[in-house]
Amino acid sequence: MKITMAHGSGGNASKELMGNIFGKYFKNDILDKLEDAAVLDVSGRIAMSTDSFVVTPLEFKGGNIGKLCVCGTVNDVLMMGAEPKYLTCGFIMEEGLDIDLLEKAVASMARQAEEAGVKIVAGDTKVVEGSGGLMINTTGIGVIPETRDVSAENCAPGDKIIVSGTLGDHHACILSARMEIENEIKSDCGCLKDITDALFGAGIDVHTMRDVTRGGMGTILNEIADSSRTMIELQEAAIPVSEEVKGFAGMLGLDPLYMANEGKMIAIVPGDQAEKALELMRATEHGANAAIIGEVKQLSCKKDNDMSGTDADAETKPVVHIKTPLGATRVLDVLYGEGLPRIC
Repeated sequence: MKITMAHGSGGNASKELMGNIFGKYFKNDILDKLEDAAVLDVSGRIAMSTDSFVVTPLEFKGGNIGKLCVCGTVNDVLMMGAEPKYLTCGFIMEEGLDIDLLEKAVASMARQAEEAGVKIVAGDTKVVEGSGGLMINTTGIGVIPETRDVSAENCAPGDKIIVSGTLGDHHACILSARMEIENEIKSDCGCLKDITDALFGAGIDVHTMRDVTRGGMGTILNEIADSSRTMIELQEAAIPVSEEVKGFAGMLGLDPLYMANEGKMIAIVPGDQAEKALELMRATEHGANAAIIGEVKQLSCKKDNDMSGTDADAETKPVVHIKTPLGATRVLDVLYGEGLPRIC
């Protein structure tokens, strides 16, 4: 059975879709009231994030658009040190969408929401002309405990940088599917709550967290350096990349440092807590391949001559350096040009 324009009419077909698909999987005490808006019990500092998911293909090794949209938004809320509580979701369905595929996506959303401990409390559906596509928007809300203060601005010289696992898996998986290249690369799409729970549960003073998505780790670390007015130095040999992704990236001339992920994060912690944080991350499902890959350093000053010939101190631009195994140093800049479109 396929989605038709009648499913967007608000009539009987819409009612059947709500009951047979969305109501079946998203049932909870808030959503079941079917009010015009959800009434939520929230107090304290709030983290809120919204994202739209347009991935092609809709199903891929390791996940589908349903799993991706919940994990992506929950991870954004987690990266602020929040405990995720609620999600909303909006579905834009193209005429001709296979209802079995839609149900798979909705079932995946329900499973991931339960794993993350969140309730899907509001939503919307629209049907548009098209060729069977599906796009989903999700908004997440979480509560930040009083003791947590996570921000890129908190990075300080001496902090260590930990990545939770191998880079480039999601990007390589999606591109492989589009190019019809047979390999064993799976998307790393996943909810990172097991890692954040482990870190905060052990009292780690996490300064900064970011999930490594579009633009890759190179772009994200440049954003962090700019926000914190620091320099970041990475050790290339320490950065984890699977052999499969290395081979795939090498064949196509891609750099894993700029490839997207959907289940990896950066945690920046005080240097004296780094080994403990690494141990905690490696004990989780999604952090088993975690590695300490670099350090935050003081932004140096340079001497500039002004027009009068006197010297003045001037801050250098925040920058990310990467040291190669041969001892050379190169600048790791932000991603330029167009990355892979419709990857999430």
